[in-house]
Amino acid sequence: MAKPGVLDSDPGVMVKKTIELKRELQRLVESILDDEDISTETIDQAKETLCVLKELKLRKRSSLSWKLHNKSVTSCPDEFKCPLSKELMRDPVIVASGQTYDRPFIQKWLIAGNRTCPRTHQVLSHTVLTPNHLIREMIEQWSKNQGIELSNTVQYIDEEGLNEADREHFLCLLRKMSSTLSDQKTAAKELRLLTKKYPCFRVLFCDSADAIPQLLKPICGSDSFSSIHPDLQEDVITTLLNISIHDNNKKLVAETPMVIPLLMRALRSGTIETRSNAAAALFTLSALDSNKELIGKSGALKPLIDLLEEGHPLAMKDVASAIFNICVMHENKARAVKDGALRVILTKIKNQVHVDELLAILALLSSHQKAVHDMGDLGAVPSLLRIIRESSCERNKENCVAILQTICLYDRSKLKEIREEENSHKTISELAQNGTSRAKRKASGILERLNRVVNITHTA
Repeated sequence: MAKPGVLDSDPGVMVKKTIELKRELQRLVESILDDEDISTETIDQAKETLCVLKELKLRKRSSLSWKLHNKSVTSCPDEFKCPLSKELMRDPVIVASGQTYDRPFIQKWLIAGNRTCPRTHQVLSHTVLTPNHLIREMIEQWSKNQGIELSNTVQYIDEEGLNEADREHFLCLLRKMSSTLSDQKTAAKELRLLTKKYPCFRVLFCDSADAIPQLLKPICGSDSFSSIHPDLQEDVITTLLNISIHDNNKKLVAETPMVIPLLMRALRSGTIETRSNAAAALFTLSALDSNKELIGKSGALKPLIDLLEEGHPLAMKDVASAIFNICVMHENKARAVKDGALRVILTKIKNQVHVDELLAILALLSSHQKAVHDMGDLGAVPSLLRIIRESSCERNKENCVAILQTICLYDRSKLKEIREEENSHKTISELAQNGTSRAKRKASGILERLNRVVNITHTA
């Protein structure tokens, strides 16, 4: 296998190598999934293959960016060029003199100790850099029309880091969150944009114990979440989501006392975008096992399940992802069952809504004995057999037959339904012959159990 750093830069070779690596990765992942006693060597091989794939992707992107760079510099309008770099601006910001520069270059100017505007030579009354959203949108539209892909501004900001002006601007925005409604809306909007585009602004929330409470203050005081201005609630909750993406923030965010209760309120009565992003925040936070426990104990599964039942298309994937991640912890499976997850999930599956994601949750919950009994009582067996019979998705068939095998193990009365299906359609037999290796194994286990029951009956 090719090692990172020694890959050929020829486009044809890179495409060919990418295809080979994807096939190798597929083989390794299938081996990991099928082998219950997987070796660490196989896992290491899969990780190494992913690393090589990542380097190929980065090389391809770098090559494309270099080609587009020359085109953008020579053809772009002068007003889109930074006065310092003479290049197309990626992150235009306004200084105190009213002039616009590209952030990394004006930051270098200020870090060097200069306190004048490079263009007008006017002394700057302050060093706060304000994003020029109008120019940025114009540049993005022009670039799109020209077929130019702007390079990632995160790279600039990560390389240069934050200076005191950025930090002061961040603190100023937080102070505005305790001001008038107009100031709160303006500050929340900008914090949302900054934390989306620049990871370093997410890190700033780690540096102060008061930063997260200050951010949430405008939406904590109201008795009714629905009475909060829609833009304000959406921007604050989305900023919280952006902050939670940073790995070092996950524990801090989840353990801030007001966060999870606030996300639960947002799930129940926010705008649909707010509710969707609240679910996404819980999904992101639940990457830590300690947070899974905290979220489960707080009762957050119930509003997630209620939102899943409502079935709004914008929220479904985020909600399903959050429920799945939280229920990886065994104690939370019991909570999900108690809160009515099975009834909601099976109803959605019967209506053919987000079947892939919901089957994955159902398969996860099937390791809980109470869940298995409830699945049988709620009529899961016919739905699962129908999916195996009609679906073209191998992963869905695997999940269905795995759930059915577990149901057969705990509830022998359901074997009758499966036997009738076998007599009519040979559904399980067909899967045992033509399914994936995992599906074949599960289907064969069901057939053996059916035959064993038949033999016992004949002997009796």
